[in-house]
Amino acid sequence: MTRAVVVEDLRRVFGDTRAVDGATWAAETGEITCVLGPNGAGKTTTIECLEGLQRPDSGTCRVLGTDPWQAGADHRARVGVMLQDGGLPQSVSAARLLGHLQRLYRSHRVDELIERLDIAPFARTPVRRLSGGQRQRVALAAALLGDPQVAFLDEPTAGLDPHARLAVWDLLRERRDEGVALVVTTHGFDEAERLADRIVILDGGTVVADGTPAAIAAGGRLEDAYFALTGGTRG
Repeated sequence: MTRAVVVEDLRRVFGDTRAVDGATWAAETGEITCVLGPNGAGKTTTIECLEGLQRPDSGTCRVLGTDPWQAGADHRARVGVMLQDGGLPQSVSAARLLGHLQRLYRSHRVDELIERLDIAPFARTPVRRLSGGQRQRVALAAALLGDPQVAFLDEPTAGLDPHARLAVWDLLRERRDEGVALVVTTHGFDEAERLADRIVILDGGTVVADGTPAAIAAGGRLEDAYFALTGGTRG
């Protein structure tokens, strides 16, 4: 396998706060890497550095061998992004947005994604009037529409019902099997156990675990291993 995403000794500081403090990990092509961690662990900051939205203070970020902060349009066309807040234009309909992206990418995936993610019932509704789960489905379709080689997906199943969640998992597994490197941030232990080929757990801006779900769980439950590693308590 090839390392599609590389993070080495990454550091990002905001005033007195070390949001990311020496994190090192990688994601392979043809794998789903789930990134877990408590709030404030540095997940979002790390992913935004990889997306080229933030500039590291030190260390290295590489996506498909390129520094994302200095990347041009050709690189960005190979990377799909699903932001934490969706990042979707609010006044257009889902159909108009996805149609625009279809023409931009010259993609043949739009009909497939609309069907697989059950977008058709609300395709002509303005994004601002969609429910949280509906916006998630549109944002995921937008991230995958251009057949990216790497996709960063932030909580792709948040707000979805169990049936829709299973459909998303099947879709992501198919993209993985096509050779896409998928980096998924999640708070769901069940999602990480069932979806991930590899799990990275961040805490305090550093990597406290990096391995397969089975290796990290060490014969027990991933949830128990996670709380032991992060020193957290169950709510």
